[in-house]
Amino acid sequence: GSFDRGRTQGPLHVISAWACDRNLVLGQRQVGDKSNEITAIPELLDVLDVKGAIVTLDAMGCQTAIASKILEKEADYLVTLKANHGKKHSAVRALCDTTCFGPLATQQAAHDEFDDGHGRLVRRRVFLCPDALALEPLRNWPGLKSVLAVETIRSVKGSDKTDAEIRYFLSSSMEPPDVLAKAIRRHWQIENGLHWVLDVTFNEDHCRIRDRTAVRNFALLRKIAINLVRRHQSSKASLKGRRKMAAWNNQYMEQILTGVFHA
Repeated sequence: GSFDRGRTQGPLHVISAWACDRNLVLGQRQVGDKSNEITAIPELLDVLDVKGAIVTLDAMGCQTAIASKILEKEADYLVTLKANHGKKHSAVRALCDTTCFGPLATQQAAHDEFDDGHGRLVRRRVFLCPDALALEPLRNWPGLKSVLAVETIRSVKGSDKTDAEIRYFLSSSMEPPDVLAKAIRRHWQIENGLHWVLDVTFNEDHCRIRDRTAVRNFALLRKIAINLVRRHQSSKASLKGRRKMAAWNNQYMEQILTGVFHA
């Protein structure tokens, strides 16, 4: 989001839609002062064409109204189910503890993968929990087709330190478990692909603009700039380097704005 750090005003919260396949920002929506992401997400979905896509959301988006909106847009949802969802989470966790992870577990992992990048060893196991579809707290959940439990085990190379976590997800998608696992993993691309770039490359957190309309507009302009610069692949320079080149070279800036590369 974009934040105004002046004492007289609270932070301006903006949510964004991110296309994982293209590394592009699709849109943004300001969260109203007297509302939250739960009301802003459907408003953002209203202006997006997501037909045929899998829309991933964190726990804030785990709401029946949002799930219904995604289905209305002819897309599928994949949402995180956390402990703050009370009976839904408790029921799913209790069932998965017995059928997937307990000593008498009968459910085998539907997908099992390993990743040894960045100095870590990571194992991810995805379990499908078909019996969870009949749980009373989920009975009225719109379009629910899959309940997943994802176990992630991480260890640092050359160290005895290991940590594990289990997360739960609800989805309307009938895609294979490996596709859903990929969607879950890629959900967090927005942190490095957008939020980190806004903070580090554009110094958004240090912005001193105080007018809230201007804050919102500049947040949008930064995201347009990210899309344009990232799309322009004629240089191997970093995003920050390409921004500087555009500031120094009008011809290069024109190439970025028009999407046309002149050798």
